[in-house]
Amino acid sequence: MLQGRWSLTAPLFRAAPELGARRRALAELLLERYGILTREQVRAEGIPGGFAAVYPELSQLEILGTVRRGYFVEGLGGAQFALPGAVERMRSTGSDDLPVVLPAVDPGQPYGAVLPWPAGESTDAMRPRRVAGAYVVLSQGEPVLFVERGGRALETLVAGGDPRVEPALLALVEEVRVGRIKRVALELVNGGAAMSSELAPLLIALGFQEGPRRLTLTA
Repeated sequence: MLQGRWSLTAPLFRAAPELGARRRALAELLLERYGILTREQVRAEGIPGGFAAVYPELSQLEILGTVRRGYFVEGLGGAQFALPGAVERMRSTGSDDLPVVLPAVDPGQPYGAVLPWPAGESTDAMRPRRVAGAYVVLSQGEPVLFVERGGRALETLVAGGDPRVEPALLALVEEVRVGRIKRVALELVNGGAAMSSELAPLLIALGFQEGPRRLTLTA
């Protein structure tokens, strides 16, 4: 039996924001994170209530002139909202040929969340995933390479002989050289041994060192 003097602690704390204010703050946070917000992105974030929870606030922000509504990204949900300038920046970027290396969990990396991963060359056990420590190399808006967390495995996500593979590998090497990625020690490439893979000569030419069982590149 519990004895003693009890009292409510609620008066000791500042009142929580109203539900509407919390949803407005959430809508603004998502817009700042993505620039262009779609139903699929909200679903990927695991927001309680899904897109319906923030849609009224997004519509209100549209009325206030804070965001624009339109169909900005082909293939995604019809209800899309964008911050002023986000669409213009996206259009001005165009189809840049330079590859970009991003963490797999980066909000700017849509594959595995908003968009499905393309079919790669390796087995299901080696499928790319949005996990911390993994990297994706994008070229012309498409994923070309996936580096597993820890840098143990590499998967090409485009057809064999695709000319974007070499520039993508070069971009990955540059990330290691400048220290943004500390180390890549490949044991597997497309599900097979890295040392005997078709990419081994190219990886060695780009600076990977041959070891007993792996190809290693260190910052």
